[in-house]
Amino acid sequence: MEKLISSVSPHFSSKRSTQNIMLDVVIALVPAAVAAAVIFGWRSLLIMGVCIATCMLSEFLFEKLCKRENTVLDLSAVVTGLLLSFNLPVSIPLWQAMFGSIVAIIVVKQLFGGIGQNFANPAITARIIMLVAFSGTMTNWVFPEGTVDAVSGATPLAAASKGVKELPSYLTLFLGNHGGCLGETCALALLLGGIYLIVRKVITWHIPVAFIGTVALMSLVCGKDVLYQVLSGGLLLGAIFMATDYATSPSTKWGKIVFGVGCGLITILIRFWGNLPEGVSYSILLMNILTPYISKLTRQKPLVGGAKS
Repeated sequence: MEKLISSVSPHFSSKRSTQNIMLDVVIALVPAAVAAAVIFGWRSLLIMGVCIATCMLSEFLFEKLCKRENTVLDLSAVVTGLLLSFNLPVSIPLWQAMFGSIVAIIVVKQLFGGIGQNFANPAITARIIMLVAFSGTMTNWVFPEGTVDAVSGATPLAAASKGVKELPSYLTLFLGNHGGCLGETCALALLLGGIYLIVRKVITWHIPVAFIGTVALMSLVCGKDVLYQVLSGGLLLGAIFMATDYATSPSTKWGKIVFGVGCGLITILIRFWGNLPEGVSYSILLMNILTPYISKLTRQKPLVGGAKS
């Protein structure tokens, strides 16, 4: 009879590397990037390029200075830069976009040990810091018709919270032809990217479905327009691309569901009863902090354990 041998994880290996996974994420973000360029004009591409370049350069220089292994080619910095740019308005000054990129890579990622060691999503944390530091430019929403020179105004979600009667149609929200951050307006592009990631098994359905489903259910309970709450703001961008970050979300199935539900509840609390019309970024950051505890409570117990000394 063969012996039952126990060992520490990992127990399975995969041919997929960090670079392969990040490349899939970049591919999934391409539809939203194209939509941003069509909706907001050429300056959106400039902001994306500045954020990506600054993230890559920051990572390279910091690792060079600290004599760490260079990880620029794993494309994680590219993903961080692209996601951060998607969370910025098209009118943002370029130097502020560079500041946010440096914060995301050096302060949130590298100072905690690099990829896989950061406690919070770099792009989300950088956006929140920028909202505090540059509240004026970070909330200077521009409608698509005139891009940078257009009249600034509230996003559809902010307008709805203020009781504005003439709101964009569901079709407009779905296609993204309205004011907001670069990568959060076009629901169609984000859903296409999410489907691609699930098909490629980069992410699972648990967090996005739990997150979006909780927002939809609570909106229904509170008597709000469900489709408006789901299609407006940064819900789809956050639920699909940022709440699913490997390093900052639980690894267990039930942990992911708890994480998604928690994000949805906090988002609803901020949207309906907070001073801010949007709560996606704050909800993800708060749940990132709770991730170690959620993982611990939902992980499976090992079949065998070590002998007591």
